[in-house]
Amino acid sequence: MCGNVSIPYPFGIGEGCFLEGFEITCNNKSFNPPKPFLGGGSIDVEEIELPQGLVVVYHHIARDCYSRNGSSSNSTFAFTTLGQALRFSTTRNKFVAIGCDTMGRLVDEESRFETGCLSVCDSASYITNGTCSGIGCCEAVIPEELRSFRVHVTSFQNHTTCWDFNPCSYGFLADERRLNFSFDSFSRLANKERIAVTLDWAIGDKSCEEARNNQTSFACKAKHSYCVNSTNGRGYRCNCSEGFEGNPYLEDGCLDVDECASSPCVEKCQNTPGNYSCYCPWHMYGDGKKNGSGCKSISKLLHWVLSAGFGLLFLAVLSSLLYLMIKKRRHIKLKEKFFKKNGGLLLQQQISSLKGSAPLTRMFTKEELAEATDNYMESHILGQGGAGTVYKGILPDKSIVAIKKSRISDDGEIGHFINEVVVLSQINHRNVVKLLGCCLETRVPLLVYEFVPNGSLAHHLHGEGRKSSLSLECRLRIATEVAGALGYLHSATSVPIIHRDVKPSNILLDENHTAKVSDFGTSRLVPFNQKGLESLIRGTFGYVDPEYFLTGMFTDKSDVYGFGVVLVELLTGEKPVVPTKSMEFTNLAMQFGSHVKEGRLLKILEERVLQEGSPELLVAVAELANRCLSLKWEERPTMKEVAMELEGLRTSSKHPRVEKIEKEGDHLLMAAESSTSGTFGEGDSSKDIMLSFDISR
Repeated sequence: MCGNVSIPYPFGIGEGCFLEGFEITCNNKSFNPPKPFLGGGSIDVEEIELPQGLVVVYHHIARDCYSRNGSSSNSTFAFTTLGQALRFSTTRNKFVAIGCDTMGRLVDEESRFETGCLSVCDSASYITNGTCSGIGCCEAVIPEELRSFRVHVTSFQNHTTCWDFNPCSYGFLADERRLNFSFDSFSRLANKERIAVTLDWAIGDKSCEEARNNQTSFACKAKHSYCVNSTNGRGYRCNCSEGFEGNPYLEDGCLDVDECASSPCVEKCQNTPGNYSCYCPWHMYGDGKKNGSGCKSISKLLHWVLSAGFGLLFLAVLSSLLYLMIKKRRHIKLKEKFFKKNGGLLLQQQISSLKGSAPLTRMFTKEELAEATDNYMESHILGQGGAGTVYKGILPDKSIVAIKKSRISDDGEIGHFINEVVVLSQINHRNVVKLLGCCLETRVPLLVYEFVPNGSLAHHLHGEGRKSSLSLECRLRIATEVAGALGYLHSATSVPIIHRDVKPSNILLDENHTAKVSDFGTSRLVPFNQKGLESLIRGTFGYVDPEYFLTGMFTDKSDVYGFGVVLVELLTGEKPVVPTKSMEFTNLAMQFGSHVKEGRLLKILEERVLQEGSPELLVAVAELANRCLSLKWEERPTMKEVAMELEGLRTSSKHPRVEKIEKEGDHLLMAAESSTSGTFGEGDSSKDIMLSFDISR
């Protein structure tokens, strides 16, 4: 013990009393009662859970505060721990940022990993107590094997729009079971310095199978113990076998549980290693357990058999009929319940309100989709995201489909699911992923799409070992197909559709690298008589239209901006936000425009693109991308115009626009070749920092 905290082995205090990496320092000089600290004594411990392999510790809260006159104070905290044995739990912890003018970042400088989120609101009325939904509080998951981090919090407008009720931003990593966000959190955190965070721990860096080969160093010493592999990186832990309790890391540490001490039997109980047995006397029958049939007299048994025999046949027939009737009725009611819960009535209303819309091609049963995915086995998972999990399914006719199991945690998210069904039901285009049907009979709704086998465009552009895997001709064809699909959505459907999240990870490729636009969960139908709609900001940083971000008003030109970023990625092979040596983030769209304007186009284009494209073609495509990325809506072309221009550039090296700027293109590329100024991401004056994480939905 150290103070009020139990210290179980492999943790220990003093030399020879702990395994390597599990030392505890008990500070009884500065604290009464004493406090335990990890290692040398900088991180205090609240609790050690031996069977679960968890340690609860405390760390500081980063904050960014402003006074009414605009002066500020801020603090940035780092947690640099942990050694081989300890990692931050991915199942218990989340990165949390709290405030109504807040952007929080969690950075692992060693592995160059960064995540974060933002929250913007100007009224306390928007805040929902009990949920960290992105308004007043936002959160992000952390990766496995995280051992150190630094937290930064900043604001957009110095809290001037929300100072009366929220003058500060807060950021920290916390055990979500101990965090209950509410409006009162603003005031509570103002007086709170530290918060609890949970660590996973494991022995060594080997799996159970590898560790058993060396019995001398194998940590599971107890006779009745077993080994389990760590679920957060390398290493393993030990547990006592069922029916035993104690410390599996000590010889004879797992002791038999005396189940008979809790009197589980009616008459006689015999304890056995890891189990127990109940007995009835010779003149009685039953299993002898209190929670079972107990012990009953044989004479009562005979009386019961004779009494029950006369009505057995009648009861069997009647019970069978009643069972079939109840089962059928219950099945119908359960299907109706799930149909209503999953928005079936809302879906019918939305579809019927759209004149000329095509009905869903098929309503699948839950049995069909369970059989197609082998009851949703992990081996069938194609991908996972914030909106749900996508499985590969094989239907009875041997056709392959993609089945999306939506992740709906509250009734408010039903609208996003229904929105995707309604949007996709309006679309019939070879470059848009086709919706085959849906199933509303299950606890969470299911969507069935055509299967697109070749992954996303993001994988082909940025995946490990995939750089320069696409030819320039293939890139231009993909861009043309995506532009044509978006142009179709904007102008050729019965009701115009704005996608609102155009990015490479939402562009799928089939076996012929034909593009398929996907993920319509945030899309909106816009009546022809409306030029734009107001909305909470949705999308992905790096691709969000700046005017939409500032005004909350989105139009079809918002998709044009996102497409412009995708087109720049196709030309450069770079991601939309790129880290610099100073650990800041530079916006690709801004950098691209700067390189084109200053005649340094060659410096930013991918090597294969330069090798395969003529100067005229490359300058023409770059100029088109720049027009798509214009900060003003009215200066951007429509997607239909973009598609036509790209098609022309593909099919003719003397396209009118190419011919017009042929000399200018030679000048730009020659200037780029002779330029000795910094390359992309270094030495550039533009410092438009935008983080690469999804806005909380």
